[in-house]
Amino acid sequence: MIAVVSAVGMTAVLGGCGSTGSSDVTLRLVAADYGDSAANGSQKYWDQLARDYQSRHPGVKVEVSVYPWTDVDRKVKEMADAGDPPDMAQIGAYADYADKGLLYKADDLLSIPVQADFLGQLSEAGQLRHVQYGIPFAASTRVLFYNKTLFAQAGITTPPKTWDQLAADAQALKAKGVKYPYALPLGPEEAQAETLQWLLSGGAGYTDDIGTYTINSPENAETFTWLKDELVGKGLTGPVAPGKLNRAKAFSAFAAGDVGMLDGHPTLMQQATKGGVKFGMVPVPGRNGTPKATMGVTDWMMAFKKHGHKDQIGDFLDFVYSEKNVLDFSREYDLLPVTSSASDAMSAAQEDKNLWPFLEELPLAQLYPFGKTSWAQVSADIKKEIGRTVSPEGDPTAILNQLQTTASQVESAQSAG
Repeated sequence: MIAVVSAVGMTAVLGGCGSTGSSDVTLRLVAADYGDSAANGSQKYWDQLARDYQSRHPGVKVEVSVYPWTDVDRKVKEMADAGDPPDMAQIGAYADYADKGLLYKADDLLSIPVQADFLGQLSEAGQLRHVQYGIPFAASTRVLFYNKTLFAQAGITTPPKTWDQLAADAQALKAKGVKYPYALPLGPEEAQAETLQWLLSGGAGYTDDIGTYTINSPENAETFTWLKDELVGKGLTGPVAPGKLNRAKAFSAFAAGDVGMLDGHPTLMQQATKGGVKFGMVPVPGRNGTPKATMGVTDWMMAFKKHGHKDQIGDFLDFVYSEKNVLDFSREYDLLPVTSSASDAMSAAQEDKNLWPFLEELPLAQLYPFGKTSWAQVSADIKKEIGRTVSPEGDPTAILNQLQTTASQVESAQSAG
């Protein structure tokens, strides 16, 4: 446990057990489920964490409700819209709530040592108009997973480093009857992730260096034209159209031994191992070699102001973000720590060796434009439309132009509002 004095100096540590200066306070937390079964569901993690905290703070009760990722953001939105948000929410986006003035600033909650421990680029991604409201909770990056057995059967001796090598390897895998030589999940579940990874490997992204949407940049149009012509058009992405292939199905197919290559995050390791797949992991190939940036994802913790309890919330979050608790959560769910102290510990621990390839990617990882209040709508549009860019009748340039126009309109409307 980290025993702290709050950043505003209102909470003192007394008697070695930590007093929040109040009694009989109940904090409500809504959190996302990172488990893949009832046995390792996040409810168990949070219940134990709450018990540990409450044993040191008898005047504070922490009630945690855990929902699947398919439901959790909607649940919190419904609660906020009804005027009764939870005290804390651990979900996928914060900017809309921050823009409406519903959230506490991070530095109103966290002790200075805890706030200083977050990885810099993750803290920056939690800012709206240069003020941090989103507190990073868990992170992941992407690497290229490949099936070593299928590679050997196809005579491929080294994994690809460039797009041309990836396409050649996919051809060799297809010739051996591999069902999905390269799995390209552009279905609505998580298309915004696969899209960003490919945009980055093509040398661009969703935005430019100053944060302006550049979805229809020439580089991005070239990327999706290449995907359409060189992978999808040549039958190298499997029997399911990319626009209908969701990440979960692609991961399951890899774990079943039906996929030669795909971009994956750390949780695929457990799934593939359970499936008996011998796999390797290398940096995602770029147009002409390893791209300058890979994709990073972080989820968010935030605290609503509606019911007060600022000091109690801050004290609890300091506990949540202790090195031990961050490491425990990261190890339980094969995720990357969001703090420097836990990252350093993971980098030095042999038990975490399987996560090192992802950890090495994190310092240069590029995240979604979380600080834009428009991102939720833009992301939804990408999930809905991006699969059409690689369909037989799809026009990548026209569809990216359409997405750019919509993004600019949403951005302008929200700025005006």
